[in-house]
Amino acid sequence: MVSHPHELLLEVTALAREAGRAILKIYAQGFSVVEKSDRSPLTEADLRAHEILTAGLKRLAPEVPVLSEEAEALPFAERSRWDWLWIVDPLDGTREFVQRNGEFTVNVALVHGHRPVLGVVHAPVLETDYYACEGYGAFKVDSDGVARSIRVEIPPARPLRVVGSRSHRGDSLDAFLARAGEHELVAVGSSLKFCLVAEGRADVYPRLGPTSEWDTAAGQCVLEQAGGHVDDLDGLPLSYNARASLLNPHFIAYGDPAVDWRSWLR
Repeated sequence: MVSHPHELLLEVTALAREAGRAILKIYAQGFSVVEKSDRSPLTEADLRAHEILTAGLKRLAPEVPVLSEEAEALPFAERSRWDWLWIVDPLDGTREFVQRNGEFTVNVALVHGHRPVLGVVHAPVLETDYYACEGYGAFKVDSDGVARSIRVEIPPARPLRVVGSRSHRGDSLDAFLARAGEHELVAVGSSLKFCLVAEGRADVYPRLGPTSEWDTAAGQCVLEQAGGHVDDLDGLPLSYNARASLLNPHFIAYGDPAVDWRSWLR
């Protein structure tokens, strides 16, 4: 359905930036917050970014359906027929947005056969993009506009650099850290956690709490194309649109496959 995904990469990145500009406008002028049924926050910025992304992706690839966090839930009987789809989180890190710490992102992934083959993570406040496409590598673009290839750090640093959520931390992460030995905990929000591992600024991101597919698909693509891995606790890569539930299993995102990361969870 999409013959050459890499040809869409720059256009999807530009679309994520457009959504980011709309988010920043609302960020600057003020906003109200409502609570969704799962008790997560929702703002006008989430909805505006959703509108921009879904309309833009339909222009780019009219035949590819869009699965967005802010869209109406669709039954798996319908979704299961999709071999290609976009998975979108219009504003990943709404809590970070509400707290005004700048650590939120726009996430767009193209999924084929349950695997993310294109991913864009745009951080509006940081003026930074991370993007990747299967077979073409992963890149970071800072505010200077220059695209630089990124790779994971192998072997991992000492002390180990463990990236974790600023908004979601529990006993399971503390147990992992205790087994890891000497380490530095890097707290950051949204899909930036995947990106820090992808560019070699962190070594591992254990996620031992709930996430949804739109939280991880774009970041997983960036990390995998930078030489990393995102595996569930059975050692299998996270898959997408393969189940009725859109919740991910617990997982570990990492750079160096020579380290037995899962042993620290037992």
